[in-house]
Amino acid sequence: MKRIAVITSGGDCPGMNAAIRSVVRTAISKGLEVYGIEQGYKGMIEGKFKKLESKDVANIIQRGGTFLRSARSERFKTEDGQKEAIKNLERFNIDALIVIGGDGSLRGANVLCKKYGVKVVGIPGSIDNDIYGTDMSIGVDTALNTIIRCIDSINDTASSHDRTFLIEVMGRNCGYLALMSAIAGGAEAVLIPEVPYNIERIIEKIKRRYEEGKTRSIIIVAEGVGSAYDFGKVFGMIGGFETRITVLGHLQRGGSPTVFDRTLATRMGAFAVEVLFDGACGDMVALQKTKMELVKLDEVLLKRKELDPTLLEIAEMLSN
Repeated sequence: MKRIAVITSGGDCPGMNAAIRSVVRTAISKGLEVYGIEQGYKGMIEGKFKKLESKDVANIIQRGGTFLRSARSERFKTEDGQKEAIKNLERFNIDALIVIGGDGSLRGANVLCKKYGVKVVGIPGSIDNDIYGTDMSIGVDTALNTIIRCIDSINDTASSHDRTFLIEVMGRNCGYLALMSAIAGGAEAVLIPEVPYNIERIIEKIKRRYEEGKTRSIIIVAEGVGSAYDFGKVFGMIGGFETRITVLGHLQRGGSPTVFDRTLATRMGAFAVEVLFDGACGDMVALQKTKMELVKLDEVLLKRKELDPTLLEIAEMLSN
C-alpha cells in the first residue's frame, strides 16, 4: 500500500477536520501518500482528487464542518456512477480509502468494498449518534453542548415570562440528542421516535408543575417525532399554555468541536490508517468502552442502535 485517499460524505459534523488531519499525518508518518477527495462521492465521480501534505491540514483541528467539503450524490447510487468513481480511484492509483460519514456514506463504502474490491475503512461521523457498533460518533458531543447552551439561554427567558418552550432538535430516526439534552437541560418532557408518547399525560404533568410553583417548562422534541410547531398548537389548544417554539436546525451541526470530539476524531483517524496498513477491509472504526475497535460494515448497516433503557428511566424520573 503506497497511496490512500480520504473523503467526508453526507452531512457534515464537528470533528471531521480533526479526523482528516489525523489520517493525513499518520499516513505520512508511515511513508504513504494521501489524497483528499472533495465533495464526497460526487467528487469521486468527478475526479476531484488533490494530494494532501502535512501543511495542508495545519490549523484545521478547531474548525467545524469539513475543509474537503461534502455533498450527497444520487448518481453514485447507480452502477454507472459507481464505475466512474472506480475509474478515478484507479486513475489516481489509490490503494485504499477512508470514508468519514454517517449511514449513507458507510453504505457507499460497503458497496465499493463488496462490489468492486476497494480496500475501505469507515469512520462514523453523525451528530445523531445513530450508528450501530460505536458508543459515540464524531460530532455528537459538540452538538449536545450546542443544544445545552441554547436550552440554558431559553430557560432564562422562559422563567421570566412563565412560558412553555418547545425546542426541536435533530434526530430523524434516533432520539439520542433529544434524550441526553433533556436530561442535561432539566426538561419537563422529551418526545423521541423510539418511545410512544401521550400528549394529554404530558400536558397534565406540566399543569401540575405550574401549580407547584414552577415558573417555566421545557419540552424537547426530536425532529423524527414531528414538528415542534404542530405540537405547540396542540399544547395551546388542549392545555391552554402560552407556548414558544425554537427549532435549532443546522445550528447543531456547526461550531468548533469540543475536546472530546477532537480527541475522538484524532484517535479514529489514526486507528483507521493503522488497520488499513495491517490489511483491514470492509470495517468501521468504533469506540467501545474507551477503546478503538473494528466492526464489520455489514453488521453496522444491518443492525439498529438502541437507546440505553436506563437513560430513559432517568429522564422520566427526573422530570417528575
